[in-house]
Amino acid sequence: MLNFGIPNNFMLSIVDIAKMKELLHKKKDIVITTHLNPDGDAIGSSLGLYNFLLQKKHKVTVIPPNDCPDFLKWMEGSKDILPYESNNKKADKLIAAADILFCLDFNALSRIDKMEPAVANAKGFKVLIDHHLQPQSFPDISISDTSACSTCQLVYEFIEALGETSKIDTAIANCLYTGIMTDTGSFRFDSTTATTHRILADLIEAGAQKTYIHEQVYDTHSENRMNLLGHCLAHKLTVLHDYKTAFISLSAEELERFHYKKGDTEGFVNYALSVLHVRFAAIFIERNELIKISFRSKGNFDVNTFARENFSGGGHFNAAGAHSELSLDETILKFVALLPTYKNSLLA
Repeated sequence: MLNFGIPNNFMLSIVDIAKMKELLHKKKDIVITTHLNPDGDAIGSSLGLYNFLLQKKHKVTVIPPNDCPDFLKWMEGSKDILPYESNNKKADKLIAAADILFCLDFNALSRIDKMEPAVANAKGFKVLIDHHLQPQSFPDISISDTSACSTCQLVYEFIEALGETSKIDTAIANCLYTGIMTDTGSFRFDSTTATTHRILADLIEAGAQKTYIHEQVYDTHSENRMNLLGHCLAHKLTVLHDYKTAFISLSAEELERFHYKKGDTEGFVNYALSVLHVRFAAIFIERNELIKISFRSKGNFDVNTFARENFSGGGHFNAAGAHSELSLDETILKFVALLPTYKNSLLA
């Protein structure tokens, strides 16, 4: 397996670059996949790379485990996405026949859910591009940088390393800008560096429509979504001052009552984190007989470790996902019972 070392300027060895250029020199059948419940960085990086590879005359299909939210379906190529959950037979054939599989924005095959066997058994050359902690060693080439703000930043640097930034047009720039914007909380997280802003400037010069992108992602919410947010803030926000912790919970019944659609709860956990003095926030959502959990933190409280140790999850230092097979009430009771163990870290 080749491992690209990715310091600040994405320096690659001559051998690494030559290998990727060799792989992409002639027309290939390529599949791009990303994690379950794809977000802005997952779809932005997938479609950014998709549009780049189309320019190089490859046959490319983006196959996420399931569909993405409506607020991401404006990006170029989104109509051609093939969600695995509703097209598994066709997807399995494409995965098995692929010469190259790009695995974007996930660090373990378990993150692609029911697609895992198909990708694990695929004979094609596997390339991982990701910024999550503790990546597994399944790919043939691993481009992993946990200090990068987003996988979209890494896709830009990958294109740059190939010497082909001239191919970045408005479609590619919009996709990559979207992922950087969403994964940095509109450029406010610590992972946003000077390098990130230089890349953003390059994307804008290449045609990224920054105002339009922001409007499509953040200003297209349904009334149902806004009512659901109001319900969360008025009735479901719990603040535990002794632990500088806050959380929101939503039952399946509540989701149904507010006519929930995929993506409606995106960003809700950040409202809990925005409460004065809160350093640790969570949201618990009952869906598909599982409790989906998102954790966020400020400062030096490591939610990646918290999620891995207690809820079979993981992600980044200040942002992680997880799940629970307990009931919603039992999951919340477990979460609250854990807090005394972490009190010193939360109050430090």
